[in-house]
Amino acid sequence: MMKKIYILALFLGISFVNCQKNEFTSDGDFKYKTETVVDGLEIAWGMAFLPDGSILIAEQEGKMILFKEGKKTNIKNVPEVFYENQGGLLDLELHPDYKNNGWIYFSFSGNLGDEGEGGNTTIMRAKLQGDELVDKQLIYKATPNTKRGHHFGSRLEFDRNGYLFFSIGDRGNRDENPQDITRDGGKIYRLLDDGGVPADNPFVGDSTAKAAVYSYGHRNPQGMALDPLSGKIWVHEHGPQGGDEINIIEPGKNYGWPLITYGKNYDDSIITDDTDLPGMEQPLHYWVPSIAPSGMAFVTSDVYPEWKNNLLVGSLKFEYLNRVVIENGKVVKEEKLLDGIGRVRTVRQGPDGYIYVSVEQKGIVKLVPQN
Repeated sequence: MMKKIYILALFLGISFVNCQKNEFTSDGDFKYKTETVVDGLEIAWGMAFLPDGSILIAEQEGKMILFKEGKKTNIKNVPEVFYENQGGLLDLELHPDYKNNGWIYFSFSGNLGDEGEGGNTTIMRAKLQGDELVDKQLIYKATPNTKRGHHFGSRLEFDRNGYLFFSIGDRGNRDENPQDITRDGGKIYRLLDDGGVPADNPFVGDSTAKAAVYSYGHRNPQGMALDPLSGKIWVHEHGPQGGDEINIIEPGKNYGWPLITYGKNYDDSIITDDTDLPGMEQPLHYWVPSIAPSGMAFVTSDVYPEWKNNLLVGSLKFEYLNRVVIENGKVVKEEKLLDGIGRVRTVRQGPDGYIYVSVEQKGIVKLVPQN
C-alpha cells in the first residue's frame, strides 16, 4: 500500500523530504517534540536572541534577518561577504551588556578592500537601528586573503570577564598556519570588546607573534561555548576524516594540529602516526568517525532537568543533535537527539530556557518537553 502511495506521490510531484517526525523520546523516557519557530531559511549559521523577544539570524549567503512577531525583515547595511563554500555571513553574539550599549558582534568571510582576491575571517561589531546596521566597527581581520573557501572557524563567545573569544580555522593551509603564532589561522583569539588586546594575553610582548592569539594548533573550530561551571571556554573542531575534537581552551597552549591527530586524510592516507607529543594538549573527547560538529551549547535551564549541565553538539554529517554527558572531566555518555532531523548547523539555549536548533534547508526549531 505504501509503495502505491509513494508512486502516486512521485507522479503528482509530491516530495516526502520534509515529512519528518517532530516527536522524540530521550533516554529515561523523557519525551519532547520540536516546534518550528522560523521557517524558510537556507543555512542559518548563527542566531542571537534580543531582549524584546526577537531573533537575529545570520544566513550564510550574506543576509542578516530580524525575526520579530512572526515576520522576517532583511537588515540593511550588512557587509559584503566572500560567499564561497564554507564562507559567508557566519556567527552572531551580543555584548554581555547589550541592553545598555547595543553592540552586536558578527563574523564573516570578508575582503575589506585592496588586499588581494578571496577573503578571510573578519570580526565586526555594529548596532541595530530599526532595520539597519549602524556604527560598524572592525574588531579583527585575519590575513592574508585567500580564494580557498574552507576552514574559516568563526564562532564567537564572551567569557565572564567580558573578553571576546573567536576562532579562525587553518584556511586549508595546515602546514603553515596552525603551528605558527606569527600567522593567522588555526587559532583561538581573545580580545577586549573594542578590539584591543588584553595585556595578559599569552603572547603579548613577543614581537614575532600575533598578540590576539590565545591558543594555537587548531584545525577548524565551529563550536564554542562558555562552561557555566568552570567559566572556561570550550571549543569543538572538525578533524579530517576522523578526529573531530572537544577542547578546553587554556592560554598559550598548543592543541597539536597537524602534528598530532586522531584522523587521517580523506583519501585514507596517513597525516601523522602521532596522537600525542610532548607540549601538546590532548582533547577532552574525540570522534572517530567524524560527526562533522557544528554549534555548541551547555544546558543550564530547568526546562530539561534530565539534561542539565550536559553539552549539546550538532552533527552536520549524521543529522542529529548530540547530547554529551560529562562527569569529573570525562565524557561518560552520548545520546542522539533529533535523529534524522537534517544538518544541524547551530544550537542555542534561549533566554526562556528552551533549546533552539538551526537545521539547514529548514529553519529554527524549539525543543519542547512533553512529560
